[in-house]
Amino acid sequence: MTASPVQTAPGKPVPALADYLAARPAVLKRGPVAMILFEDLAAVGPTLDHALARGFRLILALSPEPLALPPHLAGETRVVNLIHDTRRPDAHVPAVNALIEAVPAGTWLHYGFNAEFLFYPFCETRSVGELLAFHAEERRDAMLGYVLDLYAPDLASHPDAVDLDGAMFDRSGYFALGRKKPVGDGYEERQLNFHGGLRWRFEEHIPADRRRIDRIALFKAAPGLRVTGDHRFSVEEYNTHSCPWHHSLTCAVASFRVAKALLRNPMSRDRIDSFQWRNSTRFDWQGQQLMDLGLMEPGQWF
Repeated sequence: MTASPVQTAPGKPVPALADYLAARPAVLKRGPVAMILFEDLAAVGPTLDHALARGFRLILALSPEPLALPPHLAGETRVVNLIHDTRRPDAHVPAVNALIEAVPAGTWLHYGFNAEFLFYPFCETRSVGELLAFHAEERRDAMLGYVLDLYAPDLASHPDAVDLDGAMFDRSGYFALGRKKPVGDGYEERQLNFHGGLRWRFEEHIPADRRRIDRIALFKAAPGLRVTGDHRFSVEEYNTHSCPWHHSLTCAVASFRVAKALLRNPMSRDRIDSFQWRNSTRFDWQGQQLMDLGLMEPGQWF
């Protein structure tokens, strides 16, 4: 998976996210819709190519300045670049919540960041639309995802930690803890806090409220629904890992985001000369690898 060359962003004005959503363009009326926040210029083309290959009808690419696209995406109508301050803390919160308000209730949405790649069971042969049609039949309005940290094996040659062709990840070291209720001593029903990857191995450099790897990666828009800074939703059922009667589908987000941040942060970058350890393994860019390792659950979908 090699990065594509980029060209200078075209001269036509790029609308702000708020203005675009206020205009209620017709393309917002049908999902699934993906929103990708570009915090930097890492893997611009591959991030968008991957989302297109998954079958999203519309991809909103948010960036602080007009985004330079690879030549083969310059005329892609399914990709819309919009201006949004993606570098502010919790930049996804106002963006995702505004999108929820702008689309019809029931529209399936996905959000993520650049250098992140959505995987789900059988994604090589089935579209995200097929996945979500089955998930909706199971009376599920959201799908839990695990954010799996990718990293370059050689940081000397890839100082930003992004190596698409040689990406590595942790094949083990993942665990879950019960999620305590905000009031009282009990635990939330069918909710767990998942941990592992670089956030676990380098936890001394990660704020305590950023160490979870669970994220609701796919969900239905609903009136009043809100996402929070820690990637949970205001409707508690959206935060559950399965329905009450059997295991549900889960997905995964393969992400270079934490590796990039650890090498960008002055407090951690000088203390890390490699992300590799005994449980590192080559990422083969196939959903089957993640299912074999128990990092995705096909549920009742075969």
